[in-house]
Amino acid sequence: MKNKLMAITLTALFGCGQPENKNIDTVRFITLDPGHFHAALVQKSMYPGVDSTVQVYAPEGNDVQLHLAKIGTYNQRTDQPTQWKEELYLGNDYFEKMLSEKKGNVVVLAGNNQKKTEYIGRTIEAGLNVLADKPMAIDKASFDVLQAAFKTAADKDLLLYDIMTERYEISTMLQKEFSMLPEVFGQLEKGSPDNPAVTKESVHHFYKYVSGKALVRPAWFMDVAQEGEGIVDVTTHLVDLVQWECFPGQIIDYKKDIELLSATRSATELTLSEFNTVTQSNGFPAYLKKDVVHDSLLKVFSNGEINYKLKGIHAKVSVKWNYKAPEGTGDTHYSIMRGTRANLIIRQGAEQQFKPELYIEPVKSGDTAFEAALSAGLKKLQVKFPGIDIKKTHKGWQIVIPDKYKEGHEMHFARVTEKFLDYLKNKNMPSWEVPNMIAKYYLTTAALELARKSKEK
Repeated sequence: MKNKLMAITLTALFGCGQPENKNIDTVRFITLDPGHFHAALVQKSMYPGVDSTVQVYAPEGNDVQLHLAKIGTYNQRTDQPTQWKEELYLGNDYFEKMLSEKKGNVVVLAGNNQKKTEYIGRTIEAGLNVLADKPMAIDKASFDVLQAAFKTAADKDLLLYDIMTERYEISTMLQKEFSMLPEVFGQLEKGSPDNPAVTKESVHHFYKYVSGKALVRPAWFMDVAQEGEGIVDVTTHLVDLVQWECFPGQIIDYKKDIELLSATRSATELTLSEFNTVTQSNGFPAYLKKDVVHDSLLKVFSNGEINYKLKGIHAKVSVKWNYKAPEGTGDTHYSIMRGTRANLIIRQGAEQQFKPELYIEPVKSGDTAFEAALSAGLKKLQVKFPGIDIKKTHKGWQIVIPDKYKEGHEMHFARVTEKFLDYLKNKNMPSWEVPNMIAKYYLTTAALELARKSKEK
């Protein structure tokens, strides 16, 4: 295939960037092989100090064209349009070309996870910072590569960071904040395998809408060899939240703080028609034939559950994928943190109109002192989150959250990027971030190995 350089807008190409972080005055994004819509969501907003011209390196194909189309819609929208200018290099040598040219200093990665960890390792080795979509590792071999990449990043004073959007979902943020009020929450229970101290469950759908349009997923998204099984994909968010909420600001040492107890996996079956609809394909590609039964059903191992102990606390995370959500619904999240005084529960069912809502339910019924303690705790949090309130329910209280805090999942990509840029500029990333990322990917990849050895559900 003949390589070609395509200027999407009339703008000059950048010169070579510096290989290591010295003093970055202007951030220049490079998008590498964008195969997942999360790459585009990073650019749904503009950022101070970030150049509006983005270098894109990719192989020819539908993935990169869908990416550019999404950026185009952000530029053309009437409400706060963006001003991104994409300069595109297409060719089989796209990765080597990016590494040699270095026309930027931050590489954004969101795409085929089979390639991602190699991309991360070699990009860091070349002296470029990396903002990567989850998961950064999908099996034991890639976990080992990722560990080495973190060491290289430290040696070169580079930033390697993954996109954990769920830390910016308001009900989760408030669940964490209330758990840090001992007069309300008490102390986190130890729990047991049958009744964990913390449980997080997530339900997702292959057919969904993003930025107002039906999402077209690449066919390889259904190949767990390329996307990764569900137990190492979406569960990264859940494992991250367990660490972030239960042990805020604390370093997790995966070698001594994590005890993996059990892990299971199961498949979601997609008909040929469903597969064609969500991928806009015409039949299963050859690489998926290994997962097709009865010539018409594709088995995607997208579901998984992990039971483990973290610093002595029992935790459970699970993910399930369906083809399409019932009309008026969407992806859902359930979470409970069990305290000695109260349970903090996020529900997102029909009663909540499929929007996440936080509830506080006291452990002891008729605890007259609890309401006074909750009111006092609420006043403390209203300083940080003005406008939040409580209302009585039959089991306790619901947190009333003003709409101004309910930004939505797509806006959370801007929040993560802003945090990354702050860390990059001010070199102030907390000491716990890197070891806790390593701990997260150790757990998910170790759980995959264990689940594969266990009997399939």
